[in-house]
Amino acid sequence: MTQTTEQNIQKTVKKLVLVVFAMFGFGFALVPLYDVFCEVTGLNGKTSNEAATALVDGVDTSRTVKVQFISRTAQGIPWQFKPMTNEISVHPGEMKLVKFYAKNESVRDIIGQAVPSVSPGIAAVYFQKIECFCFNHQPLKAQEEVEMALQFYVDPELPDDVSELTLSYTLYDITAKADS
Repeated sequence: MTQTTEQNIQKTVKKLVLVVFAMFGFGFALVPLYDVFCEVTGLNGKTSNEAATALVDGVDTSRTVKVQFISRTAQGIPWQFKPMTNEISVHPGEMKLVKFYAKNESVRDIIGQAVPSVSPGIAAVYFQKIECFCFNHQPLKAQEEVEMALQFYVDPELPDDVSELTLSYTLYDITAKADS
């Protein structure tokens, strides 16, 4: 091999190693970038983690939107967790209060965290939570039970073709993370 060929091979190897490191770094950056993208656009049904302000524009009584509530627990969390109301009809702009029931069926104290998701995903930016148990950790002692409140409204700017949406919560055990 000539010296020029060896130099070209070394340059190519260096470029490939740099590409590998750049791809590895991009892989780590992708999750936070995706979360920001979903929060801004409402894609993937992610709702805001901050309380919305109360709506002052009024209620659109010409429309009715059906809101369904579902819940599930992540694998390994021994809790009962369910909505006390499975569905309600609301007028966009109308404030509503619903409650969820949770019981720690374990013999140990557990800290739970509920993560919401709205379907269809486009409706997530229009589902406004005023007060939500998902804003805070939910510590429950062994065998303790609690009712947790969700106060919300559906923004009147919700597209007309969306007449039904589903709010889903997944409850996770964050005891280990909260203790550290």
